[in-house]
Amino acid sequence: MTFQISLPRLMNVGAGAVRELGTTVRDLGAQRPLVVTDAFMKESGTVDAALASLRDAGLETGLYAECIPDPTTDSLQAGLAAVEEHRADLLVGFGGGSSIDTAKALGFLSQNSGPMRDYKAPRVNTGPALPVVAVPTTAGTGSEATQFTIISDSETDEKMLCTGPSFLPVGAVVDYELTLSMPARLSADTGVDALTHAIEAYVSRRANPFSDGFALAAMSTIGKNLRAVYADGSDRAAREAMMLAATQAGIAFSNSSVALVHGMSRPIGGHFHVAHGLANAMLFPAVTEFSVRGAQARYADCARALGVADAEDDDAAAAQALVDELKALARDLAVPTPESRGISRADWERAVPVMAEQALASGSPGNNPVVPTSAEIEELYLKIYN
Repeated sequence: MTFQISLPRLMNVGAGAVRELGTTVRDLGAQRPLVVTDAFMKESGTVDAALASLRDAGLETGLYAECIPDPTTDSLQAGLAAVEEHRADLLVGFGGGSSIDTAKALGFLSQNSGPMRDYKAPRVNTGPALPVVAVPTTAGTGSEATQFTIISDSETDEKMLCTGPSFLPVGAVVDYELTLSMPARLSADTGVDALTHAIEAYVSRRANPFSDGFALAAMSTIGKNLRAVYADGSDRAAREAMMLAATQAGIAFSNSSVALVHGMSRPIGGHFHVAHGLANAMLFPAVTEFSVRGAQARYADCARALGVADAEDDDAAAAQALVDELKALARDLAVPTPESRGISRADWERAVPVMAEQALASGSPGNNPVVPTSAEIEELYLKIYN
């Protein structure tokens, strides 16, 4: 049996790597990079080192700083105009997952006709796209190493998963120093996002020996460091470890798949504008508890990698220890419920049938160890409300 593996062509990892961005872009043969980021990155000066590196490398550099959280099809229009106006030959996605997803979508749409909804899953996109170099400023999405982008349909509020090699960055610059100013809430949510990527990649029906190694390594690192970065954002060693783990988890799920947690989290983001990592965190314990019976030994491996079970523990006990740890982690990281987040019960219950339909349509639940029915997904949504 063979496995198709896809990775960025160049990856520059480590403290100060952002200051070498210009060399990375130049080595990829580009002359007119456009940096795609958000207003905060521009106004805070966070993006300045990236811009300086590009300009010092002699590149004709442009800046588009209008990315929004959870990008929509409408929000892409101004970006497409900026790509055309600058005559960009490469895009630098700088920021969190939303900015990198925006850059990926702009790179693809600038070379293809039709609306984004024409390219959503289950379609696998292999067509042309402007090259993207991703520079993450959070330790969670792993988007710098994945062949996915997530864009919300402005007409339907559906959070669309778009997949395929067309969305894989050609380069990634992974510099943990960019995460040192992340607030505790963002550190927690992105960290749980990375852990979800690692565990779902490992228990997925599409897991393979290549993705397994990255997933287990990421779990072990996150288990040792996530609470530390939540408690003390200035802990450089923990920050560096979490950044590396997030990228490893991204490589794992890009070459395996995510599963039910992600299938259910995207509709929560689309309907209630909950950040992706936080939506994952809301769902993670309950969905894992539902799924354990389908891959008990694999979930037991996850518990051992996280350090909450030993080799001497049988698989049933280890898998239960994993569920218990995810519940404890949610408490320790103060993960809110939809109710405590301010979503009314009436609005939640009204959206549940549509969210269940959208979750199934994404294809991700089909990779889960226990493939759920629509009714079971609805039950899980109702279970996590409060």
